[in-house]
Amino acid sequence: MEKDNIAVGLDIGTTKIVAMIGKKNEYGKLEILGIGKSKSLGVARGVVNNITQTIQSIQQAILEAENNSGYKIKDVVVGIAGQHIRSIQHTDYISRSNPEEVIGENDIQLLIDQVNKLAMLPGEEIIHVLPQEFKIDGQSEIKEPIGMYGGRLESSFHVVVGQASSIRNVGRCIQSSGIELSGLTLEPLASADAVLSQEEKEAGVALIDIGGGTTDLAIFKDGIIRHTAVIPFGGNVITEDIKEGCSIIEKQAELLKIKFGSAWPGENKDNEIVSIPGLRGREPKEISLKNLSKIIHARVVEIVEQVFAEIKAYGHEDPRKKLIAGIVLTGGGAQLKHIKQLVEYITGMDTRIGYPNEHLAGNSSEEISSPLFATAVGLVMNSIENSTQSAVRMELVNEQPKVVYRNVNTQPQQPVQQRYEVEENYVERVETFEPPREIRNNVAVKDESTETKIRRSFFDRYVDKIKDFLDNAE
Repeated sequence: MEKDNIAVGLDIGTTKIVAMIGKKNEYGKLEILGIGKSKSLGVARGVVNNITQTIQSIQQAILEAENNSGYKIKDVVVGIAGQHIRSIQHTDYISRSNPEEVIGENDIQLLIDQVNKLAMLPGEEIIHVLPQEFKIDGQSEIKEPIGMYGGRLESSFHVVVGQASSIRNVGRCIQSSGIELSGLTLEPLASADAVLSQEEKEAGVALIDIGGGTTDLAIFKDGIIRHTAVIPFGGNVITEDIKEGCSIIEKQAELLKIKFGSAWPGENKDNEIVSIPGLRGREPKEISLKNLSKIIHARVVEIVEQVFAEIKAYGHEDPRKKLIAGIVLTGGGAQLKHIKQLVEYITGMDTRIGYPNEHLAGNSSEEISSPLFATAVGLVMNSIENSTQSAVRMELVNEQPKVVYRNVNTQPQQPVQQRYEVEENYVERVETFEPPREIRNNVAVKDESTETKIRRSFFDRYVDKIKDFLDNAE
């Protein structure tokens, strides 16, 4: 597999496991090369509860994707969800030893590392630390602090937390399937990348991803992630309600939901009836579509109200936090008939169905453009981004340092010291400069390579930590 071009996303859901292989074409769009699907047997509400069955399902999806694409899958970016995920808002700061130096990547990384040391509940670990807005010496609403001067660097953070054991179980399944885990991404963030536009994120939008076992929520405002939540209900509980309410088997309940289901009970007339084949030797069962839609409506209302409670908890009613772009529905549950109208009725917010076709190449099949595959498409996009960052890191190791002194007539000196540090899997160049004494206090010394330098994020190190844990577990 060409590592720099080909990327793989693995969506381990409650009802299905999807392996998707893709690459960016010459127009910057995502071209899907192969897709593999399998029934998810060992996952309940987004959490692995049977390692053996999950491994078999993953291997089946991977094999199908390889056969469809002709590529051999070596590593994947995996989506993390489940009822154990929660998010918190946190503000932290660092005091810089030398305010006369410009703020760089090192300072931001130091601040992020400080947040990563927060004490969590027993058995919990931090998954994502997402900086929101920065404050420098009391000056607020700074989105990009790099290159500015200041002594106190402060930031608000969106911190995503999950159960360490659940995350490690996913890692164990990936490793036992014979592939490498190259990254972990929170599933609502992956879905957001696939279906939301930058304008919507700026205006304020709530993404609701209705999956089989969970309903994921991600709220954006001013282009920044503001709130995430995972509600432990999805399409499966609707199927379960139909099964119990109509006294039929699960397979029939699922087909009934997909073909005849509606979230709006007033839509069907009393005389609309569907006949279900009876079990061996038994008479067919007749089910009123009006009753069916009443069962579905009751459960969907419950799910939407729980999501809306999260949106209210974010502070949607505050004029400064208003979600102008409303709600975007995606995931398999978004295909339920009239769900858009029901969500608009309950929340009073503009709603649309989110399709992941904005980032897909024009020749992509209609199946891949379905809301069902929004998370998988987002994970492939995330995997491509990871590959690009790795390539940039390798370039930065190999390129020669460039030093520029701005607005100074004096001939610049070369760096007096060049130090190389080995940090786990790659080498990062760290340079120290000694400009002439007479210009030291009034000149901006700039290393052009720092503009593109990408440091390893906490998430990269977190993946390595999981790998180490799995390697030492036996």
